[in-house]
Amino acid sequence: MEAARQYNVHEAEGHLSRILEQVATGEEIGISKAGESIAKVVPHPEVQRTGQGSLAGRIHIADDFDNLPDDIADAFGVR
Repeated sequence: MEAARQYNVHEAEGHLSRILEQVATGEEIGISKAGESIAKVVPHPEVQRTGQGSLAGRIHIADDFDNLPDDIADAFGVR
């Protein structure tokens, strides 16, 4: 997908708020330097959260997770 609007670096510095507003509405904005495209600002994909406990059964925490090796525990002064 081609960027809807192209700004040079100087314009982008001066119009960052406007660029972010455009991106928030779904537009993709290109940034160029010396006539060459160097970046594209795109909307951030929404994080799909399925609720508390959604990773139940998919993550395993070992029983000895909180047991530190002696040298590390000593370095942090926890023994």
